[in-house]
Amino acid sequence: MKKRLELTGIYGILDEEFSCERSNLEIASAMLAEGVRIIQYREKSKPARYKYQQCLLLRELTRQAQATFMINDDVALAQLVDADGVHLGQDDLPMAQVRELLGPEKFIGVSTHSPRQAKEAVAGGADYIGVGPIFHTTTKDAGAPVGLEYLEYVATKLAIPFVAIGGITEDNLKQVVASGAGCACLISDLLGADNMQAKLRTLQTQMKKIGG
Repeated sequence: MKKRLELTGIYGILDEEFSCERSNLEIASAMLAEGVRIIQYREKSKPARYKYQQCLLLRELTRQAQATFMINDDVALAQLVDADGVHLGQDDLPMAQVRELLGPEKFIGVSTHSPRQAKEAVAGGADYIGVGPIFHTTTKDAGAPVGLEYLEYVATKLAIPFVAIGGITEDNLKQVVASGAGCACLISDLLGADNMQAKLRTLQTQMKKIGG
């Protein structure tokens, strides 16, 4: 039976490029300790063996915490470490073929940047979608910001779990939650914080307070 997808609060992304020389294992441990229940591994340029060995450890950490562990793009790596699923971009492998490889028990998330892409993801059987970039971001080449209007569209028109992502910080998180997001991803603002656990506590509290 497929595990229940918990998509609320902070969606954690691991990328050592932005984590101030802290390892992904340190970051993941801190996230899990503060109640984050979904974590995505998004290393692009590290050697394959490095990613594999790190993901084995991360898989064990997340399993012990009963958290969902996703792999960005890399279907083979997800299979090798028995991750809970993969997150696909618009230029990655087709979702239908990925579903054939992973089977029905694994999660597939899809990044979307427009209502058309969101509706296609829903029709294709995505378990959740990424909505963004909400604001300008420098953490990846995600294109022009889609703004809060697209976020509000997904929140009110589509029946699918989603995470808001892209340029979100502690300063603009209130706008994001007020526009309908129950789950948000902060990358550079969170991973670059001096005291990441304190930052996480602040963010999680803020989301609960705004979202009711």
